[in-house]
Amino acid sequence: MDVRVTHCLLLWAVQFFPVAPRTALRLLSKESKTDNQQEGCINLIPCKDNGAICIQPCSPSFHGETSFVCEDRKWQMFTDACASLDVQSLFQRISVRDLLPSSGGHVSVAGGHLPFAGKGKPVHGKPGDAGKYFGSDDLGNSNCQADFSCIIPDILSSPAIPGNIADIVELLKKISLLLSENVDRGKMQSYSRIANHILNSSVISNWAFVKDRNASSILLDSVNLFAGKLLLRNGSESIQEHFISTKGYSVHKNTSGKSFDFSMEFNNTGNITGHVVIPEEELLKLPKTSKAISIAFPTLGAIIETNRLDPVSVNGMVLSVSLPEELRHILLTFEKVNKLENIKAQCVGWHSTERRWDNRACKIKSDNISSVVCICKHHRRTFKSFSILMSRTMLRNAVLDYITRVGLCLSIFSLVLCLIIEAVVWHHVTKTEITYMRHFCLVNIATSLLLADVLFILAAIVHNTVLNYKLCVAATFFLHFFYLALFFWMFTLGVLILYGLLFIFFKITRSVFIATAFFTGYGCPLVISILTVAITEPKNGYLRSGACWLNWYETKALLAFVVPALGIIVVNVVVVVVVVVKTGRSSVGESCKSQDLSNMIRISKNVALLTPLLGLTWGFGLATIVDSHSLAFHITFALLNAFQGFFILLFGTLLDRKTREALRMNCLSSKRKCSLTKVKCGKASSEYASELNQQIEDLPYPVQCANKGNGWSM
Repeated sequence: MDVRVTHCLLLWAVQFFPVAPRTALRLLSKESKTDNQQEGCINLIPCKDNGAICIQPCSPSFHGETSFVCEDRKWQMFTDACASLDVQSLFQRISVRDLLPSSGGHVSVAGGHLPFAGKGKPVHGKPGDAGKYFGSDDLGNSNCQADFSCIIPDILSSPAIPGNIADIVELLKKISLLLSENVDRGKMQSYSRIANHILNSSVISNWAFVKDRNASSILLDSVNLFAGKLLLRNGSESIQEHFISTKGYSVHKNTSGKSFDFSMEFNNTGNITGHVVIPEEELLKLPKTSKAISIAFPTLGAIIETNRLDPVSVNGMVLSVSLPEELRHILLTFEKVNKLENIKAQCVGWHSTERRWDNRACKIKSDNISSVVCICKHHRRTFKSFSILMSRTMLRNAVLDYITRVGLCLSIFSLVLCLIIEAVVWHHVTKTEITYMRHFCLVNIATSLLLADVLFILAAIVHNTVLNYKLCVAATFFLHFFYLALFFWMFTLGVLILYGLLFIFFKITRSVFIATAFFTGYGCPLVISILTVAITEPKNGYLRSGACWLNWYETKALLAFVVPALGIIVVNVVVVVVVVVKTGRSSVGESCKSQDLSNMIRISKNVALLTPLLGLTWGFGLATIVDSHSLAFHITFALLNAFQGFFILLFGTLLDRKTREALRMNCLSSKRKCSLTKVKCGKASSEYASELNQQIEDLPYPVQCANKGNGWSM
């Protein structure tokens, strides 16, 4: 069953202001200090320059390091990664036998640095991956693997210092990634007890020194994913800890409304309540019996504020709801912690892709001094917009989805037709070196784009339907590779055009061209793709959340596509400028016209022909990077580039005179034999220049040439 997650909370603070990292520095609680960990920086290194960083190892009983920042001539703790837990060993104990291939099924992924679906939708891995990930052996016992209970004492006895908090978040993420198959009550109870240890109100201040500023967001997403797999016994389940509570119900269209009620302790000041209601009219939309799961976090809002240095304050518990896709709206009631009359309430939802609160997800239905009722919605699963390829974020919009679907389908059909035509006419249109090189580039451009577009669709299917993390990584790798290959082949074509324009007396052999073109077109993209996955995947920063595509917010892996693409676009723009300058000149000779109108028509035709073949329209991707929230930029980019395959067929194949002639001759060859007149060429340098002049229309632009004695001008 596909479920979606909406994270909603009550927010009080109408002023949003930036907070510099050093303003959040403060002393750790007594529990979080390690032995003499400041002595190295305080006693050995003078604090002279504000902002200077001092890093030192932890005391012998801990592993990791601590960093201090110089503030007002004093060393203040900045991050503390000192930890006492051995997460690898703990994970091995609960994962070894449970993940052998014989166990069957699939497993899930979540977390801030891993690709969970937007709004908490799961992305899955496969059995056996956890052991490989940590290099596990054949140790472990089945009882522990059944409910994770054997690691609870070690975790609960460890101090909730920043380093241990980070390690426990990582452990919970790995469990959600690889051990979320058949989540029964026992597993959920153990998972909740582990999470409860670092959600305790007494350790909120320690989150300020956790090295990863996204740790709280990762925790939220991991818990949501794991809880979303909870199996319901007898149609309901309830698991309660002090700082995390999970409830689940079976729902169907005949249910007369369903509600989740939470009452939990908050900062030792008494209980606060939360109330989730699924309206009856929403339940009528369900085609079959489904499940709804809600999780309450009384301290998570304060933890997110502390960990992420968020300038807003949370005035209630955080409620997370996992719903069937058909349900669109729910009602959430929050009891206010601060009940002062002058505190303005605001209902917001958690934006899992950008890791921020989003006030567009919810709106206030009613508000009084003690509580507020919010109406929140979650998005239906949508097709990934084509503009995501060069954008930091993914916009959900019906128009974008439609453009992407239609554009990709038409593009794929056009590219297949383009390759079929090239195969049919290949021997007719590649009789000379220059035409061979041109069509060789065109075929590889079409092949790369075809495979990339197909992989784009498959990546969306993997993410939305198959839900397999390893497949998502593989799809992203090949998607990255083939789109890069597209750009490098367009770059090769651009260089070929410059070669034909500027170096007409220098002849390159076919074998040298093929070797150079293959190295450039496929070798460079392969190196970039491998380096990208090798550097970012070990840090769980290869994939972005909500899509099978390169990460932006954590590792900036997207730059491994954007930077080469924009660099090649700049080069190809120069190529087009050179073509415009060359073809814009009035030619000399009897067959040349000097009229301005003729020049303008010729220049416009050249630009129109070259723009899709050299990928200039991808330059609009820069706008989606600069302003990733502009719908107009996303629509423009999708319109220009999702249809690139169609434009290649039109301008690269169908409008090419030699190709059309070859097609006509092929049609006639079934009735009679056709013989093509071969072009006789001269000698030495004039031989190649004459050949270029004879075949100039086979280049992706029309160039007029005039004979000037023994030389040639363009």
